[in-house]
Amino acid sequence: GLNFLDLMVRQGNIDNPPKTPLVPGFECSGIVETLGDNVKGFEIGDRVMAFVNYNAWAEVVCTPAEFVYKIPDDMSFSEAAAFPMNFVTAYMMLFEVANLREGMSVLVHSAGGGVGQAVAQLCSTIPSVTVFGTASSFKHEAIKDSVTHLFDRNADYVQEVKRISPDGVDIVLDCLCGENTGKGLSLLKPLGTYILYGSSNMVTGETKSFFSFAKSWWQVEKVNPIKLYEENKVIAGFSLLNLLFKQNRGGLIRSVLDKLINLYNDKKIKPVVDSLWALEEVKEAMQRIHDRGNIGKLILDVEKAPTPLMANDSTETSEAGEEE
Repeated sequence: GLNFLDLMVRQGNIDNPPKTPLVPGFECSGIVETLGDNVKGFEIGDRVMAFVNYNAWAEVVCTPAEFVYKIPDDMSFSEAAAFPMNFVTAYMMLFEVANLREGMSVLVHSAGGGVGQAVAQLCSTIPSVTVFGTASSFKHEAIKDSVTHLFDRNADYVQEVKRISPDGVDIVLDCLCGENTGKGLSLLKPLGTYILYGSSNMVTGETKSFFSFAKSWWQVEKVNPIKLYEENKVIAGFSLLNLLFKQNRGGLIRSVLDKLINLYNDKKIKPVVDSLWALEEVKEAMQRIHDRGNIGKLILDVEKAPTPLMANDSTETSEAGEEE
């Protein structure tokens, strides 16, 4: 799976970026080839998906068994690679952090992305939940059925939301950071929850610009605890990878994935795969995410040959991609 986080890693916009050379990637799907001595519950040949603390973009991946999960029979490998990161993040923010219940309203940015689509699908499993979403206008036709009210990401969505729901919303899921923080907090109802789960505005142009990076953070409103108390608002942060790899919550994540797999088997949720890319095409795939061109998840497929158009010449052999 290819995530916005991978772009942040590439640009160094994360805490303690790993030293190069490194193999990126945090989630994958495949077939079990070998097992550690004490591994129980898995057999060679099992179809699985897994979280990995880097090194997922590879032909062979090694990860502790606690981060590995069996794939439902009906789920394809590409769906499975699109499933763990987005759906666990969406589920935990909605149900573990914000306590989503019947009749609530949710504002989600980047509604056409992998997490945005997972949020929309999970909201539809609870009765009478209203979903407000922002997305690039060219995505609206494709995602309009999954979101109750859809706004252009460049429009003044605050006024639009208030026009439809004068009291505001119960939950704001913010992956943008920057100036949207103040807007999101202003839209929260009393007892509402604002969750920051990413900072995609920190991914700048092709070269890393520390100036624009700093400017984005400078625009984050300084949150005043007294104001939160007076307005009865909750502000929270969520990082799935820290929960998994630094805070040892693997058991909790497994219980969430069990629930998600049940929802998948009941045909209530389904990962949206935008496109498949050969490993040699990772540059173009990353550019598609960077340009926010994707609807759903981009997948790197180790068995896929590069598309001729992506290679420097027009031959159909994969050698062109390798030379590139």
